[in-house]
Amino acid sequence: MISLCVLPFLSCKKSFLDKKPDQSLLVPTTLQDFQAILDDNIDMNAAPYLNMVATDDIITTDEGLNGADYLIKNSYLWAKDIYAGQTDYNWNVPYLQVFYANIVLEGLQKYQPSPSEQIRWNQIKGAALFYRSFAFYNIAQQFAAPYVPATANKDAGIPIRLTADVNVKSVRGTLAQSYAQIVADFAAASELLPDQVAFATQPTRAAALGMLARTYQTMQQYDHSAAAATACLAIRPDLMDYNTFNPSVTRPFPRVLPTNLNPEILFYTPLISNASFLISPSLTFIDPQLYQSYANEDLRKVLFFRTSGDNVIYKGNYSNGANVFAGIATDEVYLIRAEARIRTGQMSDGLSDLNKLLKSRYKTGSFTAISAATRREALKIVLRERRKELVYRNLLRWTDLKRLNQEDDLKITITRTSGGKTYSLTPGDPRYAFPIPDDEIARSGMTQNPR
Repeated sequence: MISLCVLPFLSCKKSFLDKKPDQSLLVPTTLQDFQAILDDNIDMNAAPYLNMVATDDIITTDEGLNGADYLIKNSYLWAKDIYAGQTDYNWNVPYLQVFYANIVLEGLQKYQPSPSEQIRWNQIKGAALFYRSFAFYNIAQQFAAPYVPATANKDAGIPIRLTADVNVKSVRGTLAQSYAQIVADFAAASELLPDQVAFATQPTRAAALGMLARTYQTMQQYDHSAAAATACLAIRPDLMDYNTFNPSVTRPFPRVLPTNLNPEILFYTPLISNASFLISPSLTFIDPQLYQSYANEDLRKVLFFRTSGDNVIYKGNYSNGANVFAGIATDEVYLIRAEARIRTGQMSDGLSDLNKLLKSRYKTGSFTAISAATRREALKIVLRERRKELVYRNLLRWTDLKRLNQEDDLKITITRTSGGKTYSLTPGDPRYAFPIPDDEIARSGMTQNPR
């Protein structure tokens, strides 16, 4: 297990876009070859984590921060220079996933499937499109500015690489172009992927629709978001009853691997590193105000967290393992649809989605259905529950901050104190887009994000 955790770091010391593999070592030509590339979950199932370090969900002490890796420390304090001259696997690993997906897609174009192979060919293509789009989405959340519909046609996007040829120069299109490709890939994948797979690390039709709903939410296209979420939940509507879990155990939720026993998980991927934020998990704490926002009858308070003196530590990993869950699950999809319905005038249906979710989270017999007098009140309730349900879910809080800070009555300023100094991240701050690694800028000549 130690070697598995180390391998991604060993493979990413140089930037992927600078790496030119020896094509003589392996030329994939069969469907089995293409499937094997996508099933390499050490590389293909890994998500960047700097977004999580920078949110207001977690805090640490000076001791914890002083012992942290320079990249973690600089990201936690939203420093102007976070890399100290080094490259970053938060950039390299997703683009490695894009590279492998493009190898498969190009190989499939040359492969003529027999009638008996057509279904498998379709499923492999769908999986490659899913992995490529999942990587692009994660990259955009970390390295691109918030998606603002009015300016997305002008704002800088991310390099959208659609070829495995490493000699093709990377360029940044617009944010609208970047998201258009993400949407197109997820939509196409949803038409090709199966409803059932052998392992949670493999994508399904429901996973593609869930990610499509998430992407449309990020783009603030809430009518499309609701439609994709509805299509997803028509296939996988499952919610777990939290009353069936033991809050006294270290890892209360069902395991995901090798067999997925968590019916809510649509697609499983962990963060790049399970030591993903601070050097000592015992010094990584949950924001106390967030913890206090849970009612005593809310089982998330005892299943998600444990207390250590005056501090609160997260324990509710949905994967039942050490790695932080960074995929997508049905609880998120219900919350996506609840918000989208409320924003598009379907307040009753949106609150119905929220109440269905919350009933499964509260002690039996203690939950009272939520109501609201206005759509804006209902929206704020859903967003509050969204934060409580999706805490510690990798980039979700960061993406929400970028999106919601565009609304005057939802925007917030994050503050941290370290070494007696106060640091702030204000709404609309350019630091909501992480800098592209310096070596990538030097090699490609693309425009750097302002800090």
